[in-house]
Amino acid sequence: MATRKIVIMGAAGRDFHNFNIKYRDNNDYQVVAFTATQIPDIEGRKYPAKLAGKLYPKGIPIRAEDDIIDLIQKYDVDEIIFSYSDISYNYVMSRASIVNAAGADFTLLSATDTMLKSNKPVVAICAARTGSGKSQTTRRVCEILRDMKLKVVAVRHPMPYGDIVKQTCQRYAKITDLKANDCTIEEMEEYEPHINRGQVIYAGVDYGMILAKAEKEADIIVWDGGNNDTPFFRPDVYITVADPHRAGHELLYYPGGINMLLADVIVINKIDTAHPEDINLVRDNARIVNPKAIVVEAASPITVDKPELITGKDVLVIEDGPTLTHGEMEYGAGVVAAGKYGASNLVDPRPFTVGSIKTTFTKYPDIGTLLPAMGYGDKQMKDLEATINKTKCDSVIIATPIDLRRIINIKKPTVRVGYELQEIGHPNLEDILNRKFGKKAMK
Repeated sequence: MATRKIVIMGAAGRDFHNFNIKYRDNNDYQVVAFTATQIPDIEGRKYPAKLAGKLYPKGIPIRAEDDIIDLIQKYDVDEIIFSYSDISYNYVMSRASIVNAAGADFTLLSATDTMLKSNKPVVAICAARTGSGKSQTTRRVCEILRDMKLKVVAVRHPMPYGDIVKQTCQRYAKITDLKANDCTIEEMEEYEPHINRGQVIYAGVDYGMILAKAEKEADIIVWDGGNNDTPFFRPDVYITVADPHRAGHELLYYPGGINMLLADVIVINKIDTAHPEDINLVRDNARIVNPKAIVVEAASPITVDKPELITGKDVLVIEDGPTLTHGEMEYGAGVVAAGKYGASNLVDPRPFTVGSIKTTFTKYPDIGTLLPAMGYGDKQMKDLEATINKTKCDSVIIATPIDLRRIINIKKPTVRVGYELQEIGHPNLEDILNRKFGKKAMK
């Protein structure tokens, strides 16, 4: 059989995992290139030879997704492997149409066939959309498991935005590990909450290697998902978080729809701030697509440290970047806090943006009246800092998972927003996890 030439369409995460699992050292395929989107400054680099295997001594080029037709024609590509997440079904099929018209097959790999099997129990936390509340759900799950006297090790979905070889397999246990590994804001937002709770978290590029190392120090592994991607490890308990602020999206986005179908537990989050009809729609959709799943309803109540800096003030709200960009949320916890505590006005940062932050608003014009905490590298962090300090406002509401004041110099009064998951009613996550992993269940 002739070698099939393929291109893997990705965003520096799922694409690398799919390559490692399916195509590395596989003589039946020649991976001509990866393409990249969503994440700045990935295209133009290479998936390094050290990770690419014996078939690719020069590594594999990473090109912009806009080059896909040129790649198909130049290399007579047979097949495109679509490998990134939080994309509408319309978008996926538009890519498929472009690829098919250019003469190549368009493939979506099986979610379950790309999962690695662990010799330790695995709990996976995934989502229907970016920004549904995976982070607070993961924190809650880890807390429950630790209270059960289990040694919990978290493994995060990949975010290899720096030196890919150095990021092959990374272990984070101390705050100083973040600086030592030149973490971006996006990475710190995911790793720091685990570290602050005294918990080890792994991430990187080669998840076979990561799994082997995590297994050595864990009683149980928690998969901390990214975007709305499916887990890289086969879960014993599969939790999917749905967001009634985007009711209906749980059936319209890839691969969040797969997470809904495969879930053992569906958490309908944010019921404290969503409209009842939207909660009902998500609940009905969950029952239709996955009637066997246990539905847990939960709130994510907001706390602030200095409400007096919100009441009657003109405020700049800073929210999690990916939630606002490819997650398509127009607001988050910071905007909710501004309304709850009586802000006079939400200040639009657009007139004050600089550099890559200005570019972000051009690429994602539907961002609401707030500022995404973009920080994919030192230059973008400096652009973010300059934008914040140029913006004319009375105070800044920081609603990111980490305290931005630790890594950038904000020269304005600041308010910190927090939120934790609170399940409503029974069975809740504690009931479910005790039933599966409690002392009686493990006998």
